[in-house]
Amino acid sequence: MTAGIMELFDAGKKGRGLRAKKEINTGEVLFAEPGYAAVVFNSLASQVCHSCFRRQANLHQCAQCRFAHYCDRTCQTACWEDHKQECAAIRKLGTAPNENIRLAARLLWRRNKDQGLASDSQLVAVDQLQDHIKDLPEDELKKLATDVKNFLRYWSCGTKQHPAEYISHIFGLIKSNGLTLPDQRGLQSAGLGLFPNLSLINHNCWPNCTVALNHGNQSAVSSTLHSPLRIELRALGKISEGEELTISYVDFLNVSADRQKQLKERFHFDCSCDHCSQHISDDLMAAAAEGKPSADVVKEVTAFSKETLEKVEKARKDGDHSQVLKLCQECLEKQENVLADTHLYKLRVLSVLPEVLSYLRRFAEAAEYAGKMVEGYTKLYHPNNAQLGLALMRAGVAHWHAGLVEVGHKMICKAYRIMMVTHGPNHSITKDLESMRSQTEVELKVLKENVLDMKNLPMTSSSSADENMKDFLRKQ
Repeated sequence: MTAGIMELFDAGKKGRGLRAKKEINTGEVLFAEPGYAAVVFNSLASQVCHSCFRRQANLHQCAQCRFAHYCDRTCQTACWEDHKQECAAIRKLGTAPNENIRLAARLLWRRNKDQGLASDSQLVAVDQLQDHIKDLPEDELKKLATDVKNFLRYWSCGTKQHPAEYISHIFGLIKSNGLTLPDQRGLQSAGLGLFPNLSLINHNCWPNCTVALNHGNQSAVSSTLHSPLRIELRALGKISEGEELTISYVDFLNVSADRQKQLKERFHFDCSCDHCSQHISDDLMAAAAEGKPSADVVKEVTAFSKETLEKVEKARKDGDHSQVLKLCQECLEKQENVLADTHLYKLRVLSVLPEVLSYLRRFAEAAEYAGKMVEGYTKLYHPNNAQLGLALMRAGVAHWHAGLVEVGHKMICKAYRIMMVTHGPNHSITKDLESMRSQTEVELKVLKENVLDMKNLPMTSSSSADENMKDFLRKQ
């Protein structure tokens, strides 16, 4: 924790909260918190390191349980304290249970080791986090009971036993406070973790802070220089003394009613932030095109878009790229002159198209659609939102690959400025952007120098000069 920069306070109906004790600058790290307990998703168990959560090929398998995988011996050694009891439990059961059960077990092993006390860096003990079990609907309670039953089968013999009611409490606080952890590129969810201090920060749909996962450093020669997996809380803009610190629990790119529904179902509170109570940007997210099509046509195209996006998601999971492309193009054609460029369904199609077109190496088309996506995102997202930064990065790369180096370079530079605020200079995404920024800058310089050289060559006619120039640019 960063001493003297923030404090715990009573936030009224929201319960506890954190607020700034002094003015905080844009991009400043308010605190960094190692994971109390964290696990990789079962579906990615062999693709993501169970220590640093980096996704990569050729991971080393744990020789005993054959479930956990690591970058190398260094990552395995760093994780052994967390994995050793899990390793024995998996071997005893014969298989690894789901990630919720594994996370609950890791949490309890850690709690038993700490005797339930909060460490010096923790503002709250894990047991004091809210579980919201009383707010769960009947179907969720049935799932909870199943998880508890499976957990008790998994829990190793010889360790301290806990009553089923307490195990339910642990599952409840994981459901209410667990954080999805991305891989090092920020492009895919890789696991689930619990961070007690972060759980004290309340929600706002237009927050003043953001959370980034720092995957740590295990590559230094001296182990004393190694750093663990941790989350970092960073300021999205200037924060005044006494101002409450907030993060967003859900993606802003939903109309206020849908965000409120998500928050109520998952976190059991009614959001009354300014953007929800005043329905800010709802009109843009559900806007019709400028030609003012009839309400019936808008309704018909909206329903068609929703149905198509469900088919797109299925085709993506199946890896059917040609079907994804076909569905997206049909949907965009239907949306033309009916839905505005800021409409949620149009933006969701535009977010998928560049991805599949880039995979098919149709970079010029990918760049066109990525540019439209960024235009819509820019009108809706906070200027320092990490999702906007990632969208700019993808669009910049698409333009770069399409030969539009100058446009791509500008987008990459914008993405770099955003990610410097949200992730800092040492994150792998920021380093990738810095490398891309340098490469495109060099290419632009070479391109301009060569164009000048071409202009200085003797030409027999203006038409032949144009042809020579076009031929050169094609080669570049």
